[in-house]
Amino acid sequence: MSRIASLFDPMVKLLLLAILLAFLVPAIDRTLEIARAVSNGAIFLLFFVNGLRIDRREIVRSFARLGFFLPLLLWVFVAMALVGLGFAKLASGVLPPMVALGFLFLGTLPSTIQSATSYTIIAGGNVALSVVGAALVNIAGVFVTVPLFALLGGGVVANVGYETIIRIALLLVLPLLLGLSIQNRARNWIESRRSKLVWLDRVVIAIAVYVAFSGAVDQGIATQVTAIGWAWLFALVLLFLAVANFGSWMVGGLLQFPLADRIAFLFAASQKSVAIGAPLAALLFTPEVAGFIIAPLLLYHLVQLMLAAPLSTRLADRSLVQSHSSD
Repeated sequence: MSRIASLFDPMVKLLLLAILLAFLVPAIDRTLEIARAVSNGAIFLLFFVNGLRIDRREIVRSFARLGFFLPLLLWVFVAMALVGLGFAKLASGVLPPMVALGFLFLGTLPSTIQSATSYTIIAGGNVALSVVGAALVNIAGVFVTVPLFALLGGGVVANVGYETIIRIALLLVLPLLLGLSIQNRARNWIESRRSKLVWLDRVVIAIAVYVAFSGAVDQGIATQVTAIGWAWLFALVLLFLAVANFGSWMVGGLLQFPLADRIAFLFAASQKSVAIGAPLAALLFTPEVAGFIIAPLLLYHLVQLMLAAPLSTRLADRSLVQSHSSD
């Protein structure tokens, strides 16, 4: 039932709607240019609001738990990036090159704050660590993902030049820093509108996905990826998700984290962020390429929601058993 319920998550419905609209009514030529300009403006607004929402004090407090946060950063931006590189090479034999490269892009992305925190709460994990960890990884991702992706992608990665870096700085880094700088004055306003601002995330992501897939549809993604190719993509995404979850869970065990901390580490380390991935792809690539690149990310996001729900429920039972035994 929890897997079925996850299909009705508003973000899932918006992503599916954006993809469907891109296939049925793609933005092409002049319309695509206008849609991309709208998407860029929405991305600026989203990251400005993110800067308002992420409490600076949480980032400062993270330095008190380097034993948790340093392994988390290393797992997300080193281990998973290398896993993404391996999957990109593995997928290159069965998928179009840009779709295969999407696994490297997926591997270099940070985790998503909302999902990581929500599932940590359900599972009975350490919520404070989850919130701070996911926030720290997200801020780091704004600065780390692009150079890391360019470094590991080598000559295959195009369009990561001076102009692209400037565009990312203006549309991602600048609004984030602006939001962080004035958040004290806007704290009450943000807190009173937190539930409504969730829809800002969803709409901006949906617009970015629509623009990306419009370009991919125009380039013939429906014919370039065969039915067998989609099956391979689904299988590889499932395997990638298994590596992310099993690996992060084992790392938490090797580091001898308490169960609550281990749960927080699991979800903060394995929940990849479409909230950063889709806007970043829209800035990093032309729409004709971005739709191919984010295909693994979108499928990963949908599958992670379906699997994280029953996983968190099972971990909640384990947490309950442990708390009873400690009593």
